[in-house]
Formats: sequence, structure tokens, C-alpha cells
Amino acid sequence: MAKKVIKIPATVSQFTASPIDSRKKRRVAGYARVSTDHDEQLTSYEAQLDYYTTLIKSHDDWEFAGMYSDEGVTGTSTKKREGFQTMVADALAGKIDLIITKSVSRFARNTVDSLSTIRELKEHNTEVYFEKENIWTFDSKGELLITIMSSLAQEESRSISENVTWGHRKRMADGKVAVAYSRFIGYDKGEDGSMVINEEEAKVIRLIYGEFLAGLSYHAIADRLTALGIKTPGGKSKWSQSTVKSILKNEKYKGDALLQKSYTPDFLTKKQVVNNGEVPQYYVQGSHEPIIEPEIFDRVQDMIKQRASKRGYSGVTIFSSRIYCGECGAAYGSKVWHSTDKYRRVIWQCNAKYKDKKHCSTPHLTEDEIKTAFVWVANKLVTDRTVVLKELREIQRTLTGTDELETEQKQLAEQMNADADAVQELIAQNARVAQDQTEYNLRYDALVSRFDKTKARYEQVTAEIAMKGVRRREFGRFIKSVENLPEMINEFDEALWGSLVEKVTVYSKDKIVFTMTSGMEIEV
Repeated sequence: MAKKVIKIPATVSQFTASPIDSRKKRRVAGYARVSTDHDEQLTSYEAQLDYYTTLIKSHDDWEFAGMYSDEGVTGTSTKKREGFQTMVADALAGKIDLIITKSVSRFARNTVDSLSTIRELKEHNTEVYFEKENIWTFDSKGELLITIMSSLAQEESRSISENVTWGHRKRMADGKVAVAYSRFIGYDKGEDGSMVINEEEAKVIRLIYGEFLAGLSYHAIADRLTALGIKTPGGKSKWSQSTVKSILKNEKYKGDALLQKSYTPDFLTKKQVVNNGEVPQYYVQGSHEPIIEPEIFDRVQDMIKQRASKRGYSGVTIFSSRIYCGECGAAYGSKVWHSTDKYRRVIWQCNAKYKDKKHCSTPHLTEDEIKTAFVWVANKLVTDRTVVLKELREIQRTLTGTDELETEQKQLAEQMNADADAVQELIAQNARVAQDQTEYNLRYDALVSRFDKTKARYEQVTAEIAMKGVRRREFGRFIKSVENLPEMINEFDEALWGSLVEKVTVYSKDKIVFTMTSGMEIEV
């Protein structure tokens, strides 16, 4: 497959830290500090309080979050200023989105305090505006000015970091994949920097996917890997279900790569955070050789979603959460009979059989009986293979076509991206330049309304495509499995069971209905 890079646009506003279509108002607070050594300073102090209160309340898209102040205290340190500390604490608690103050010197004369406080506020999505210098701390230019005040060396550090970040993102946009190989199994770094399959580690990956397809849960797979003495990606002896799940959901194993899952918002802290739409992501199709065939990977993702929607899915064995009572609908669970003697055997029966006074009449089944029934069903498919395949292909063509939906989806995505850019630009203009708020609100409402309408339809179309895609893949996998069935099946096969059977419904010994992954029902 040829390499294809798809840009996923940012959807979170850098000015509000909310989705661009959110109508959330910015909670704005004012801060004033004066020395009370002189009477004129007191007048200035009162004027600041009145001025900022009026300014904040005059913006329709601002919500007054309070006025904070300090009188008669030194400005060389923020530690002794109670008003300042209260304001910062409220901001860190998520009560303030924007702080307005007269100048950098009023905020803090100690540059270290000023910078550390600004960066702490920034990490919690709180911006500061210094009116005299016209500096907005979310603005890269504003931060540059503040940084210059601290030191040239720090600015040099920032420049280097940004260049590195730009380089990383440029490589991502070009579809070049970087992997932390020391904590990633299945691949080694090739001589040219590309991902090369490590065959020994790839066996572990295929085992995990195979066990999951057979019906085992994350926990059961983790226990099995631990028992086999296989090391985790981090080199530990004990596997966790979260590690298994992350491997099952990692698109790199099917030869693709989603880039910029996380990013570094602050060059000083170097702290990585999850990218929830703040910066673009890039999806590279056909990036490298897959360990897991794309069809199998997609089947696993579908199964993950299906299991998540099923309450009480166990997956301890391949029969768990697959067999159901035809009378009450409860799942069948395993029971051990004669556990301490030579007649020991495992049977499966309705979990709700004895919960009520009226017992379910559905019978128990031994594992041998389940396996025998499945072998009969599989051979039934072999016998009727020609007719079954013809019917399945016709149903697949009728129910799973998405050409028209995909055309509409592309058009909607283009419109949504254009609307998103327009909203971002409008927000930026209003944040930086005084505007007629009535006109701004009309333009904002119109753009957001169009964006929301387009987004709603886009999500609807995408969901329809996804649903049809799941069904198409289910049909395709089932058709392929039927095509590959041998002329005669003589014994139970776990892989076949996992690929063919969706569920088994037990009504009686003489009536057991197998629902196949295609939706087809076969009665035994």
C-alpha cells in the first residue's frame, strides 16, 4: 500500500481551552497592586479597581470572575501578597480563564516569580494580559517578551526547543515514524531508521491477537503470557491487562502509524500531555510492514467495541460470554462436577437457572457436546458452501455499500475544517483587538451554528460508514472463513470457533442455535 498521510485538524481553541464550537465565556479577573506610601497611590488603586471591573463587564464573551488586589506590600516577591496568592489559587482551581493587570511590574518585579507563576497558570489554561506592554501570555510573541526579560540564555533554550519541535512535526507531516523501541515489542530499528519486524517478538504479538480472537479476555491473556514466562515490553515478568489492551489497539501492528498522540505544551517543563485536539495529528497508512494483517486488526477492534458494550463479559475461556439460555437470556457459565475424583468434568449451564423459584428448563452442556455441535455446524457450512457464499455476497453488496456516504463525508470534512479555521480566526481577532461585541456575537453565532450543523451531520455520516464498515468486514471475514473451510472437519478448532461463531443459544438438547458472525443462524 502506498504511503498516505492524513492531517487531523486541531479542534480545541488555544484561547479558551475549549472546543471551538463551545459558547463558554472566558472567566476574567482583574489584579491591582499599589504602594500606600502616598495618597495619590490610593487614588490610583481605587481607579484600577473601577477600571478593570468596568472593562471586564463590558465584554459580552467575558464573565466577571472577581477583582484581586494588594495594598501596601512589596512587589519584589509574590510570597507575601495574599490577594495575589488567592487569585493564583483560584486560577489553579479552574475558576479563572484570564487575568488582566496593568503591567509586568505590577504583577511581579521578581522575574523568576513572574515567569514561574505565568507558566504554572498556563499549564492550567489561565492566560495573563499585561495592558501597558500589550502582552498576552498565550501569544508566542508575548511569551517571547517576557522571556527576554528573564535572560537571553533562556530565550536561546526556547529557540532550540522550538526548532526541535518543528523538526519533529515536519517529519510527522512527511509520514516519518519514530518509535521508543526500548519499550515496544515486535519491531527493531532498521539501518535506515525504518521499522523492521523482530520475528521472535512478533510471535508474541500474533499469540496475543490469536488468543483474543478465540474469545479470551485481556486478563486471561495476561495470565497466560505471565505463565509462559514471556517478558512485557518494559522487561517485567508479570503482564497486566492494560498492556495487553494497548498492544491490541496499537495501529502500528497493522502497518499504520498515528503520529503526535501526545505533545509538549511547555518547552521548560518538557512535560508530555495527551493530544486531545490541541495540535494536529497525522495518520500514516502503509508506513511499514505489518505483523498483523489489517483485516485481523480491524476484526479485533470491532470485537473490542462489541465486548465493551456487553455487560459482564468474562472471556476466561473460549466459551465464556458466547453461550446463552434461550429461556431467560442469561449467559451460560462453567461448573465443575466431581472436582476431587476420577469422574471430574466441566459442564456449562444457565447462570440464572436456580436464582428464582421457577428454574430454567434449559439443559446443561458438556464441553465435548459444545465442540461436537460446532463441528456439525462447520460441516453444514461446507455442505451448503456454494449457496451460502452466493447469499452472503449478495447481502454484503446490498447492505454495506458506502460510496455515496464517503463522498458526503469528504465534503462535510472540508466544510467543517473551513468553519473551524474561521471560528479560530474570529476568536483570535476578538481576543486581541477591541471590536463591536454585538457584531462579533452575530458573526460568531452564525459560524458556530454552521459548524455545529455540519459537525452533527459529519458525525452521523461517519457513524453510518463505521457501522456499515463493521458489517462489511464481518461479512468479508465470514466469507473468507467459509471459502477456506476444508472438505471435512473432523475435530474442534479454536481459531475456527473464534472466527465463525458470534453466540450460541440453547433452547433444549434438540434445539441449539448458532448465530454466526455474519448474522446467519444455523440450528443444530
